[in-house]
This record gives sequence, structure tokens and C-alpha cells, in this order.
Amino acid sequence: MRNKLHTRISEFKDSKIIKEKGLYPFFRPIESGQDTEVLINGKTVLMFGSNSYLGLTNHPYIIEMAQKALEKYGSGCAGSRFLNGTLDIHEELERRLAIYTGKESSVLFSTGYQANLGALSCLTGRNDYLILDESDHASIIDGSRLSFSKVVKYAHNDMNDLRKKLSLLPEDACKLIATDGIFSMEGDIVKLPELYDVASDFGASVLVDDAHSLGVIGEKGAGTASHFGLTESTDLIMGTFSKSLASLGGFIASDADTIEYLKHRARSLMFSASMTPASVASTLAALDIIETEPDHIQRLWANTRYAKELLLINGFDLGRTESPILPIYIRDNEKTFLITKLLQDDGVFVNPVVSPAVPTQDSLIRFSLMATHTFSQIEEAVDKLTKAYKIVYPEAIRANA
Repeated sequence: MRNKLHTRISEFKDSKIIKEKGLYPFFRPIESGQDTEVLINGKTVLMFGSNSYLGLTNHPYIIEMAQKALEKYGSGCAGSRFLNGTLDIHEELERRLAIYTGKESSVLFSTGYQANLGALSCLTGRNDYLILDESDHASIIDGSRLSFSKVVKYAHNDMNDLRKKLSLLPEDACKLIATDGIFSMEGDIVKLPELYDVASDFGASVLVDDAHSLGVIGEKGAGTASHFGLTESTDLIMGTFSKSLASLGGFIASDADTIEYLKHRARSLMFSASMTPASVASTLAALDIIETEPDHIQRLWANTRYAKELLLINGFDLGRTESPILPIYIRDNEKTFLITKLLQDDGVFVNPVVSPAVPTQDSLIRFSLMATHTFSQIEEAVDKLTKAYKIVYPEAIRANA
């Protein structure tokens, strides 16, 4: 006899419907390293769906440092940072990140997702408020759900709406605004100077999620607060290592008292195994490269400008992006899947973003740049994208307009 849980699960048909149509685009196994070209089913495919913005995942220095860490420390720490899982290189990375982001101190988490979960679930309490941009990453939303605080959302990057929402809250309540730095789907940058002005007027603290900003904007890629010259004014900076820093893990940087509090209250830190030695060493090596070789960031932005220009010339709607994340709005779920499939068949990997992640009228293809892409690879991808789009929307595209 089937229980209610089995019945509910059996009613989930979304993935089966897309698979039956031959359009399923998720969990595609890659048979090579994360690079500008990858192998899928033995076929070389251009990669324009990666978050490796600086293209460092195969850098020989990073691989060398990871191998040395494996030899010295083994494959894992067999426990949490709180108990037996702290290595000297964990503390070295925390010191480096504090200096890099311009804050007093920092603490490592096993993933960026856990960093947001840990911080947002414990920093505010039952009579406090978490204020979120409606386009914030899922980890911010989920962290707020684990908190006992009241959650208020404001319209995406709309500082007038933020001011309005804050004006309705009790004046003496503790308030924390959490926002992405670069928004992971839209590609636009938070209006941090305006947000800070509003926050100051209402005595609110500010957490910036720099998952997609580190290595991309700011002095030597130090992130959003650095980009706007607001490092001291930004209370907490969160970041991940799985993107520009070519590893796995996350962190929160802040003043020393806040970090000490998180070390003893953030459950996703205290009750999760710590970052593996190889991941820590990879991140340290990536920081070395970012801080001493600025040409990686320069190439990323040269590629971003070139790809954006080509896409706009070919008539694509890129919304308000200001970053290497180029959202190509298709505005129809099934057509987004279809274009993704046509591109994969033609040797280009991109990511479809559909409802419920975004409203179906905002469905898009997420086209992202790496510093290691060549102009010829970008040209080939845009040509094939234009070709696929014409098949699906023959009347809509202005080819070479």
C-alpha cells in the first residue's frame, strides 16, 4: 500500500515530460576538465555555461598545490572545524581572505551555500527582520527560512521599494539586508551606494553575497564592496570558491566579533565536515594568481564586452546585465529547452533557466564568459546561437542588424 509521501512523489512529472520530448538539459555528464571546451559523449563542445570566470580550474599551479596538500594532509579532515577538522591551512586561508576583502576576520564554510545558511540562520532572532532582494540566490532565501526572524522582500534592485519596506518596520528592531553583489541570473550589479544610504537611514546592517563578484569586480577582484569603495560600510561579505577561485567552499568576512559569534553559533559550520585540504590549497593558489596576475580579470572583461556586443548586434535581449553573466531572454520555457538542445547538438553548452527559478515570461539562456575563451570561440558560439534562435523564432531575430 502506497503512503501519502509515495503518492506525492509519484505526482512529480516535470522532468519526465521534458525527457519524453527529448529536451531534458540537466545533469549532463562531462568527461573532461571544466575548460572552454569539454567532452560530452566523446564530442568536443564549447563551454559557455561555466562559473569558472577566470578559467583557473586547470591551472598547473593550482593543481600542483592541491596535490601537495593531498600528500601532506590526506584526502579529508574527518570532522568539523569546531572539533577536530581545523588545519593550519584553514586558518591561513581565513587570514588571507580577511586581507583580500578588507575586513578584520573571516571564517570558512564547506560550501558557499552553507555560508549563507549558517550566517542568516543565526545572526538575527525572533523579533528581528531579514530584508531580501526578490532575486537573491536560493541559499539566502533558505538561510532566511531557517531563521526565526521575520522576512521581508523588496523589488529587485529597487531602492525606493527597499526604503518603503524598511519604513514599515519597527524603528528599534534589528534589521539585516541581504543581497547578491552580482545577481546570478540577471547579471546586474546591486546598487550598493544607494542601498547603503537607505540602510543607514534605518539603522540596518548589510550582507553582500559575492559568489559571482569575487575575481570579477573590485580591486584585484575583491568584490562588490571594493568595486564601490564601500568595504568599511559593508557589514558582512560572503563568498564562494567554486567560481573564480577554482575550488569548493565558502566564507563570511566581517569584524572580529561577528566572526567569533558565527564560529560558535552557525550550525552549518559547527555540524558539517570542514573543507578538504586540496580545496583549501586550491583556493590559496587561486588567490595567489588573482592578486599577482591582473591580466586574467582584464581578459575576462575583454571577452565580456566582445560577446555582449555580438549578441546585441544579432538582436538578442540581454536585459540589464553588467557582468560576464549574459542572460539571453527567450521568454518561453519549452522554447528555452529547445534552443538549449539545438545548441548542444551543434556543439555549444549553455544553461537554460526556466520556471519556477524564474517566471516563464522571464525564461532565459544563461551565457557566461571565461577569461580563457578566445574571440573565435565567442564568434562561433554566437553564430550557432543565432542559427538556433532563427529555427525557433524565424520572425523575431534581426540577423546582423
